[in-house]
Amino acid sequence: MEGENTKPKILIFGGTGYLGKYMAKASVSSGHNTFVYARPVTKNSRTSKLEIHKEFQELDEHEKIISILKEVGVVISTVAYPQLLDQLKIVDAIKVAGNIKRFLPSEFGCEEDRVMPLPPFEAYLEKKRIVRRAIEAAEIPYTFVSANCYGAYFVNVLLCPSEPHDDVVVYGNGEAKVVFNYEEDIANCTIKVINDPRTCNRIVIYRPQTNIISQLELISVWEEKTGRSFKRVHVSEEELVNLSQTLPPPEDIPISIIHSILVKGDLMNFELGEDGIEASKLYPDFKFTTIDQLLDIFLINPLKPARTAFE
Repeated sequence: MEGENTKPKILIFGGTGYLGKYMAKASVSSGHNTFVYARPVTKNSRTSKLEIHKEFQELDEHEKIISILKEVGVVISTVAYPQLLDQLKIVDAIKVAGNIKRFLPSEFGCEEDRVMPLPPFEAYLEKKRIVRRAIEAAEIPYTFVSANCYGAYFVNVLLCPSEPHDDVVVYGNGEAKVVFNYEEDIANCTIKVINDPRTCNRIVIYRPQTNIISQLELISVWEEKTGRSFKRVHVSEEELVNLSQTLPPPEDIPISIIHSILVKGDLMNFELGEDGIEASKLYPDFKFTTIDQLLDIFLINPLKPARTAFE
């Protein structure tokens, strides 16, 4: 790895979005000179000027993108679903700039080359695959990060800790194993990945053993921590498939994601290939927040439902 005095400057696309804010904070906290290219910040935005050294607004500003690319060494994209294919413009700009040492496209979910979900989610993932293939064809140094489920976001979705309720929804039989990683850990580990020669042109999967759990196990742990008992209300696989076929876009995508992750267990249905590497084995000293620790955070400060990654 490069030394502390040779930390590359980082440009983050989508750095004011849901995951982007975590990524910008992690980058700055790690001592990297950090630039953010994002949608316009509104007057009500709480984005810290300390976290953003510079901000741009339009992905169509080709020449401006090239000019800032020439000032940095690493590019991380955290753009949301509507902008996934706009990343092809980033690929084109990186090819022109010619100096980028690593590009991490907007991945951070499931390993899209290893799953075959329902059509709405499949179409979503195909956009990510198109970007992957363009990066590979352009021979741009890359790392593809499969961070699995955003832990805090999915705890909000599955347990609704900030809302009074007696029931919890269980998708399918609730026994499929899922990987939940705290968003702060995803960001901090990604900043480690960018400057590591072992991860160049590799797929890095965040799958620590302490963060693999089923829905039913998650609910049981939450009951132990809260001293409460919740009624399990099951939504069948058939119901989810039907919803994926009848809901209008983009509402059909989250349902299809739930089916893939929580019913089929797609996050754990494959072994790492020759190009893949597991993050907790790569960085044994990096302490991922465990499921138990994550739920403790919610006990202290129940969070309202988070913004989605589709905005």
